[in-house]
This record gives sequence, C-alpha cells and structure tokens, in this order.
Amino acid sequence: MSDTAAAVPDVFAEPVKRVRAGWMTLLTLANIALWLGIYAPIQVLLPQQAELLNAANKETVFGVVTGIGAAVALVANPAIGLLSDRTCSRFGRRHPWTIAGGVIGAAGLLVLAEAPNVAVMTIGWCLVQAGLNGMLATLMSGIADRVPVGQRAQVGGLVGIAQMLGTVLGAVVVVVMLDLAGLPLGYAACAAIVLAGAAAFVLRTPDARLPVEFRPSGRIREILADLWVSPRRHPDFAWAWGCHFMINLGNAFGTLYLLFFLKDAVHYPDPDNGLLIMMGLYGVALVIGAVLAGHFSDKSGKRKPYVLGSAAIMALAALLLVIWQSWPVALVASPLLGVGFGTYMAVALAMLTQVLPAAQNRAKDLGVVNIANSLPQVVAPLLTTLILHWLGGYPGLFAASAVATLVAGVLVTRVRSVG
Repeated sequence: MSDTAAAVPDVFAEPVKRVRAGWMTLLTLANIALWLGIYAPIQVLLPQQAELLNAANKETVFGVVTGIGAAVALVANPAIGLLSDRTCSRFGRRHPWTIAGGVIGAAGLLVLAEAPNVAVMTIGWCLVQAGLNGMLATLMSGIADRVPVGQRAQVGGLVGIAQMLGTVLGAVVVVVMLDLAGLPLGYAACAAIVLAGAAAFVLRTPDARLPVEFRPSGRIREILADLWVSPRRHPDFAWAWGCHFMINLGNAFGTLYLLFFLKDAVHYPDPDNGLLIMMGLYGVALVIGAVLAGHFSDKSGKRKPYVLGSAAIMALAALLLVIWQSWPVALVASPLLGVGFGTYMAVALAMLTQVLPAAQNRAKDLGVVNIANSLPQVVAPLLTTLILHWLGGYPGLFAASAVATLVAGVLVTRVRSVG
C-alpha cells in the first residue's frame, strides 16, 4: 500500500462491506421516529391547532408556520451536516448530532403542546424543524458512510418505507391521542417516539471517529465556502438535486393540504378518518414500490428508469384529482401516489449518494441534498395559498403537482454518471 493510500483514514473510504439486518433495522426505526415527528404535526396537529387559534385564517396560519419552520430546516440541515463532518468526538462524527437533534426536536414538540398563540406555535415548530433536520442530515450520511453502492437502493427503499410508516403511524397515534386527551398528548407522544428512535440508533450502532489531523479547516470563510456545491464543477449533483427538489415539490402540493381537501372539496363526513384510510392505501403501495424497485435497481445497477417511471405514476395520480375531486377517486389516487413515491425513494438515495462530490463532505453534501426536501415546504405553502385563491383551487393545486413531477423526470435524464 502506498503512503498516500495509508494516509487516508477509513472514515473517508468507499464502503465495500454489506451492512447487516440489525443496522438496517435500527436505521429504519430512527427514520420512522424522525418522520413521525415531522409529518404527524404537519398532517393533523398543526392544521387543527391553526384552526383552534384562528379559525377564520387557518390556511394562512398553517402556511406561515410551516413556511417559517421549513426555512429553518434549510439552514439546519447542511449546517449540522457540515459540523458533523468536522466532529472528532470519541463517540463518533454523526452520533452526537443525531441525539442532539432528537432532543431539540422533542423539546419543540413539547413547546407546541402548550402553545397559547401563533407566535409560540411558530417557535415550537422551528425547534422541531431545526432538531429533526439535523438528525436527518446525520442519519442520511450513514448510508454514504457505511452502505456499499450495490446495496444502496435496498437501504433507500427501507428509508422510503420508514418515511411512509412514520407518516401513517403518526396519523394513527395523534388521532388516537386527540380522542383521548387533545393536542398536548398528541405532541407529547410524538416527542417520546422521536427520543426513543434517536437513542436506539445511537446506542446500538457504531460510528467511526474522525482523526483530529484530518479535520477540515475551521475558518469561517472556508466553512461557508464549503456549503456551496458548484453546478459547473459537479453537474450531475446539480441535475440530481433539481430532480429531487421537483419530486418533493410535487409531493408537497399533493399532500400538505389533504385534510383541508377532504373537508372542503370532497366534503367527506369524517376527514380525520378519511385521511387515515388514504394514508393506509398510500402506505401499502409505497412499501410494494420501494421493495420491488430497490431489489431490481440494485440487481441491474440502473437508477434513472425507475425515477422516470415514478414521476409518470405520481403525475397520473395528481391528474386524476384534477379531473375528479371525489372520495372514490381519492382512493384510487392514494395508492398510485404511494407506489410512485416508494419507487422514487428507493432509487433516489442510491442515485444521490453516487453523485456526491467528496467523501470528506458527505454529511454536508447530503445536507445540501436535504434542502431539496425542506425547500418545497417553504415554497409550497406560499404557492398553494396563491393557487387555492387565484389559480383554480384544488384542481389547480393538483395540476401543479403533476407538472412538478413531470419536470423532475426531465431533469433526471441529464444525469450522466448514473445508469
């Protein structure tokens, strides 16, 4: 082995050893807890709290709170990723930030539980987004750190399933808690689950330590410069990021206002339970899409055909709701959206980790990727308000969802280095 090769620490090496079922299970559970902590409030608790605090302007309150929180997530995700890339703790690079993110996110959920007004509600949601997006950055970096390329679609599929399960289980948990004791117990249950998921992953999995001599520069100018990934120097990263952003924007258009859609457009008599039914169908279909796409994508080594197929299926689901806003059509659109998004999530993480610019900046670069998850939460509420009031209501909103996902399919064709 050459001196140069010997000088490179294992923490920067491309992983070749397949991860075991135990590690994948704990990663999945941590992601379920994380997404439950984000989506249970977004889908059920925050809309109901907005209606309780200001019924006449519930859509505006919900949009402002989620938009400000998502803006915080835009900063927290790459910033925590960058800090973890520079952390030389004896507990590892990622784990200290994973547990810190879980604690901050849980604290924000408890603030929301007792929020007496919109201002405190906004502060609580900002804490949730800061903590859980920091946790997301470090959990996702574990895929690039530990999972070989030939196993990444399988693990990506599990992460996609975890996101779905977190969404569905979150809706179930909070609806049950709301029936028992109202909003405070719903938020408290989410906080407990977030802490349990973070602690289990941190305590039961290894995390490589970064030798101090390999820590990147701590100068502010160089740290800020590191946050930028040049599209000219790394075009595949830029095209893949754009695809990820548009898919998530389309998904946000299609899902953020489902509770209000069932209540105000479909006029379903029990919108809370209607949402549970739709999410159940969505979830089963997502699992099927993620498992099948992950298996066949890893077997073939191809990623882009699955992204193209998922974009087409998700657009079809949205277009059905453009034409018909009815309960039977919603029951058809839900599993279509689920199988499309499950297929995408399985191969997207595999594709995105294959176009990362540098091994020493994995968490930071994945934090930049995760901006494509968070930025739509800033953009979508603002655009949704305009669409609902001025551009065709819910048909216009679902049309925007279809357009966004189709644009994502176009962008992925520009990625050259992935099959």
